[in-house]
Amino acid sequence: MLKRENLHGYQIRAVDHIKKHYGSALFLSMGLGKTVSTLTAAKDLLDDFEICRVLVIAPLRVAQSVWHTEIENWEHLKGTSYAVCVGSKKKREAALAKNADITIINRENIPWLVEHYKRKWPFDMVIVDESSSFKNHQSKRFRALKRVRDKWAKVVILTATPASNSYMDLWAQIYLLDGGYRLGRTISMYRNSFFTPGYMGWTWELQDGAVMEIQNRISDLVLSMEAKDYLEVPDYVPSVRSVPLDNGLLRRYKELEKQMMMEVEESDEPITAVSAAVLSNKLLQFCSGAIYDEERNVHHIHDIKLDMLGEIMEETDDNLLVMYNYQHEKDRILERFPDAVELDKSPETIEKWNRGEIRMLVGHPLSCSMGLNLQKGGHTLVWFGLTWSLEIYKQAIGRLHRQGQEDIVRVIHLAVGEIEEKVMRKLAQKDISEQELLRALK
Repeated sequence: MLKRENLHGYQIRAVDHIKKHYGSALFLSMGLGKTVSTLTAAKDLLDDFEICRVLVIAPLRVAQSVWHTEIENWEHLKGTSYAVCVGSKKKREAALAKNADITIINRENIPWLVEHYKRKWPFDMVIVDESSSFKNHQSKRFRALKRVRDKWAKVVILTATPASNSYMDLWAQIYLLDGGYRLGRTISMYRNSFFTPGYMGWTWELQDGAVMEIQNRISDLVLSMEAKDYLEVPDYVPSVRSVPLDNGLLRRYKELEKQMMMEVEESDEPITAVSAAVLSNKLLQFCSGAIYDEERNVHHIHDIKLDMLGEIMEETDDNLLVMYNYQHEKDRILERFPDAVELDKSPETIEKWNRGEIRMLVGHPLSCSMGLNLQKGGHTLVWFGLTWSLEIYKQAIGRLHRQGQEDIVRVIHLAVGEIEEKVMRKLAQKDISEQELLRALK
């Protein structure tokens, strides 16, 4: 069992930061031990009677397995009672009835929890794991937390990707810490202070000097650390496997791109795209080898990426973690490779992978992007279908590229069309912006 003296210096720094501030933001790279640092601070605050009850809000998988496992793995956290508040209403109510020191709940149930307690909110410390999932100020989960934030003595937000899309993502997260003191009491105040409306008001561009001003205003709350500065983690090496579409497929791709419509043999009705957003999805589906019609029927186009995946299987002895974007991609991968295993909700699947017993693990990045430790099962990740979300993209890579990984992680992107090149360029542009923020706050 691990002991308090096993905490690293950077983790002790995180503990002290939480204890010092009413509101704390730990913008730490994956693998730096945000969970145990936060639990240690909470335990100290409980022991000193500065707080009475702690609420941990996390993604469902993480709430089910990660937080209570850390409590059980560290000797100095022993004696801290906990309850996991997930599942049916009856199970959730039974967990709350335990009046545990630490209650762990999935973020989807926050509106229910706030309504359950109404004015009798019992938690005076709130920890929001993966706080970027609260970046939408209009979401039910954010608005529910906003109703009770004046009842907290301590609040901690944790994420490795605080502004994966833009600085607009920061307002709601920082509001949970200070009630709008630093960035504005409303999202409108934040926008008007730091942004200029773009075309037709649909986009917002940062004003000159806004980046520095935002960073200065929140720097006292934020502890930002990058894994490369503290851990001996092998680098990850990205690469692109590109196979151009043959003339026939390229002609059909261009037809869909320009006319927003494409004929398919199996249907009397053409595939259509009613907007630019729908079109981008249709083009990505085309590149992956199949496309949905309006009734969600799947129309096969090609097997280029399946063949590429088979080649990678032949080239390496390593186990493969394969990310898909659309349901039909997963179905076609599992059909082509019968020994492949879907990453489901079963802890046994993760255990088998980490024991090296699964040659190909197939998962959607949303289902495994946060909280899962998969670094022991392999070091090769293949993006069969790409995502536009930098947060999801980086989190998925972080399942393999994290502390405990003993090999250089290979990240292979399969690309056959122009739209996929655009996605990778966009991810790179977003990464530059977010890395600038994190470096400035270090």
